[in-house]
Amino acid sequence: MSKVIRIGTRDSELALWQANTVKDMLEARGHQTKLVPVKSTGDIFLDKPLYELGITGIFTKTLDLAMLNGDIDIAVHSMKDVPTALPKGIVQAAVLERANFMDILAYKDNQEFLAQPDGIIATGSLRRKAQWLNRYPTHTVVDLRGNVNSRLEKLKNNTWNGAIFAAAGLERIGVEPEDTIGLTWMVPAPAQGAIMVVAMEADEEIREICAELNHERTEICVTQEREFLRLLEGGCTAPIGGLCYINNDDKVVLKGILLTVDGSKKLEAEVSASLGEHEHLGRDCANSILARGGKRLMNELVALERRATVFSTKKLTSEQRQLFDKRMKVDSDDFVQIYSNRLPVASLKKDVQNVIITSKNAVEALTDSVDTTTLKFKNIYCIGRRTKKLIESRIGKVAHAAPNAKALAEHLVEFMDGTEVTYFCSNIRLDELPNILAENNIQVNEVIAYKTKQAAIKVPDGVKRVLLFSPSGVASFLSKNTADKRTAYCIGETTASEARKHFTDVRVAKIPTVESVIELVNENNKS
Repeated sequence: MSKVIRIGTRDSELALWQANTVKDMLEARGHQTKLVPVKSTGDIFLDKPLYELGITGIFTKTLDLAMLNGDIDIAVHSMKDVPTALPKGIVQAAVLERANFMDILAYKDNQEFLAQPDGIIATGSLRRKAQWLNRYPTHTVVDLRGNVNSRLEKLKNNTWNGAIFAAAGLERIGVEPEDTIGLTWMVPAPAQGAIMVVAMEADEEIREICAELNHERTEICVTQEREFLRLLEGGCTAPIGGLCYINNDDKVVLKGILLTVDGSKKLEAEVSASLGEHEHLGRDCANSILARGGKRLMNELVALERRATVFSTKKLTSEQRQLFDKRMKVDSDDFVQIYSNRLPVASLKKDVQNVIITSKNAVEALTDSVDTTTLKFKNIYCIGRRTKKLIESRIGKVAHAAPNAKALAEHLVEFMDGTEVTYFCSNIRLDELPNILAENNIQVNEVIAYKTKQAAIKVPDGVKRVLLFSPSGVASFLSKNTADKRTAYCIGETTASEARKHFTDVRVAKIPTVESVIELVNENNKS
């Protein structure tokens, strides 16, 4: 092939290792290649919503979009992360020879906790959690998410006894700890240890090239595992394991398992057939489990899943809801209501040397009250890039924008001309900014530009992730709810500072947008 094959990959160390493996295999066959690490969906635009294209997998969505957008020719995935239904127009082009499919336990100090009632194990996988609790029902399983390296670091810095990992991931990037145990009794995720290459269905040349990389026996096994998963899960995220292998007698054997989330119930099945007569093993294994109580168990799991586990304190649009991992159940409501005040027009038209505007709500209040071309603000200071953009489009140039209240106050103390500032704020505002200014002999003239009213509701106990967008939103949430055992996902550092007074686990979005907060929730949902 004369053109360079563009290989799409996520930019984690493990994803890059997998992509480079495919790259080396293609180049060994004489093809030119180029890696295209893809970070975010934010810069990729399509003319159809994600759900209409059939894009659902949070681990694969970014690369699906890049492929449909024509930015890459193939994409490389950990096959266990790929949804059983691929997006329209994208097909499986190759499955590489499977690596170690086992789960392993990385432990600290010693293995004595395995014989004790109070061990603590970390994993973000429902399947691993359920199987561990089935075997060790008195142990505690805590949530652990992030990439391989960050999970190893968290294990090192916590008091847990151990954490469960996919053996293949640790081995591929060479970070397997010295103290590990192979969990031979634990049934792995369907297709665990396998690497999948996908391509556009219409690109026959690329598909023919990728077919050269395909490992037939691995493909046979993972196909049955994924069919078992597809038939069993029915759109529900459940603790399901599946392992298929071909023994020395060319017999194809498939073992499947389904559990409740707490591991208290377990259903297993094992089916086999001669190679060449194995096409329906996935179906037969799923039917065996469903016939022996699996259907009832799945109905219970579906009912449990319908309860929201993620709650946004700002009402989400349908487009924003589509950005969440399909496994999450999300609800939202406006916990803060904003009412603009009618500001005195005459006083607004006077010369004002220094003005502070900390939110878009204050901008809206100003533009609702007066023709902004008549404003005589000499120096405008604000918080946040979005607020700055809105001010400059509606009012005038911003002298300085800071990421949070403290940073803005410190800048004003150091660089502001004069000793007086007019602050357009809410009736509910944090004290930090005006207090710092007052301590440094800067007079703050507050103008209540808008009113903030709490409008919280009680959220279900099952909600463990809360999206927060302002300090007043934090206060509103806590007026009807507790922070206990919940993670706060915050739009910025100012909100996070308030959240840290109440939540033990607080995470901050990379950029101050609703979409970035959702991306953070998805990232922390990786197992």
